[in-house]
Amino acid sequence: MSKSIDDPYFQSLLRELTSLPKETEWAEFKSNSIRAEDLGEYISALANSAALEGKTKAYMVWGVDDETHLISGTDFKPSLERHKQQELESWLLQNLEPKIDFTFNEFLSIENKPVVILEIPAAQHTPVRFLGIEYIRIGSYKKPLGKHAEKERSLWRVFDRKPWEFRIAKERCGADEVLSLIDYPSVFSLLSQPLPDGRMAILEYLTKERVVEKNDAGSWNITNLGAILFARELDAFRHLSRKAIRLIQYNGNNRYKTIKEQVGHKGYAVGFEGLIDYINNLLPTNEVIGKAFRSEVRMYPELSIRELVANALIHQDFNISGTSPMLELFDGRMEICNPGLPLVDIDRLLDSPPRSRNEGIASLMRRMKICEERGSGIDKVVIETEIYQLPAPHFEVYQDHTKVTLFAHRDFKDMDSEEKVRAAYLHCVLKYLDKSPMNNTTLRERFGIDEKNSAMISRIIKQAVQDNRIKPYDPSVGSKAMRYIPIWA
Repeated sequence: MSKSIDDPYFQSLLRELTSLPKETEWAEFKSNSIRAEDLGEYISALANSAALEGKTKAYMVWGVDDETHLISGTDFKPSLERHKQQELESWLLQNLEPKIDFTFNEFLSIENKPVVILEIPAAQHTPVRFLGIEYIRIGSYKKPLGKHAEKERSLWRVFDRKPWEFRIAKERCGADEVLSLIDYPSVFSLLSQPLPDGRMAILEYLTKERVVEKNDAGSWNITNLGAILFARELDAFRHLSRKAIRLIQYNGNNRYKTIKEQVGHKGYAVGFEGLIDYINNLLPTNEVIGKAFRSEVRMYPELSIRELVANALIHQDFNISGTSPMLELFDGRMEICNPGLPLVDIDRLLDSPPRSRNEGIASLMRRMKICEERGSGIDKVVIETEIYQLPAPHFEVYQDHTKVTLFAHRDFKDMDSEEKVRAAYLHCVLKYLDKSPMNNTTLRERFGIDEKNSAMISRIIKQAVQDNRIKPYDPSVGSKAMRYIPIWA
């Protein structure tokens, strides 16, 4: 790809690279073309070394003396090079695994001398191989990674600790471009911080929150965290546009007829309140009769919707491509689905210590009061369904996705056996967490059943025991005083 002589990014990048005191593990200088096989090995070595050094990119530069770093010019023109009857770039890409988005940039330096800069993304999930072999830089030399066990172990440790949210969504942005792409006033508003004076003060704060970072050329990169939470338009970030939440409303209780479909376009944090308002405005109200009150409420408690939508956004697996969080509204239920499997057993969501694969996003969402404090959200969802005597939510795992279903109000007589047992199990977990084991009375109150019908509750408890969902707290106690705890307790 040819660049103009006055391309500011590449002129700045060239100055930064030539100012290095010597070649590094992530920068290599050449005068003219080299063997295609050597070039493939360099790409593997530099990509892996950049990851090891904490760099987002590595570089090969042609037209710079590798000793003095003075610009000498080059006759290497990658756009015209061929190897084995293929374009050079195509042949290299074909023999690299995994495929990486390297780019040749041909341009003229300030001295009007031809220069080529090859930008190589750092390896992300696994070492980059060329012709089946992984390479690494040892000083300024490329070596097979398999012969340097400590480097290999260190590289895998880097992959384990480089979260998706701190990788790059958009690179080499000027200050004005950053502030046009990121809804920075909302960043400060949501975090209850005063908006500072001046662009640099704003960018310094965004850097501190890891929304942006400085790159090797002195301009700015926007992180995935910054884009997914604070983008004015997610479509401005190519690989994030498919991560926008989808909302579909159906007529009836199947997917045959769609009433409306809406796809979010803002970052999750800046668009969250608008999304919740939009969902609530689609929902009818129900009359709820509690112990001492009668009121009109939305079909589903707002706190439950907020927490489950926030969980779907926060805990998704962003490395699963081609899919996004989705919320589907039916006449009698709401399904909230996100890519990725839960990090704890699906039956232990209420009691297990919380884990998140996107802790940077989760932390910011909690600080912005978008979701509940650590570990309390799912508990409150279940508690809310009990307060409003709704059927128990259903947590499911299927095809690399996690789905939670909320159900509209149904009378006890209209619930099937599985729904009643599920409600009994979740109620039992809540009581166990409160240090007060479940009994017939507490479960009867959960369902809003009169004392004279306690035998119906006994049958549910018996079925839950048979299904290995709950067990007696003290089997020696008589059946009338029997209390119950979860099967795993």
